[in-house]
Amino acid sequence: MPSADAQGPAAELGPVFAALAGDVASCAALVEEARKSAEQDVLGARRQAAAILSQARLEAGAERANAAARTGRSASERDAQLLEQARHEAAAVEETGLALIPGVVTQVIDSLLAPQGAGDE
Repeated sequence: MPSADAQGPAAELGPVFAALAGDVASCAALVEEARKSAEQDVLGARRQAAAILSQARLEAGAERANAAARTGRSASERDAQLLEQARHEAAAVEETGLALIPGVVTQVIDSLLAPQGAGDE
């Protein structure tokens, strides 16, 4: 029987807690180690995320530059096509105008050589 001054659950559990004190300290150390490891993992993940974002920004800038270059080339090609079309249309107008010149000259000469009207005498 236990002595009268050490009775009750505290007296009975004291040796159990004393025996588990080493395990409790070991678990506390493991928890602290896991916390530090988790902090390092989070720090590493943040660094990796920052590097990925930085790379993505670089790639996005390069892609924007490529898209701008493609757009510029496309606009230049379209401009060249429009210029060529305008040249053809100008040549056609010039050809049409040149074809009309003999007729206009004939009309002008005929009008100059035509007898003056009776009211002019």
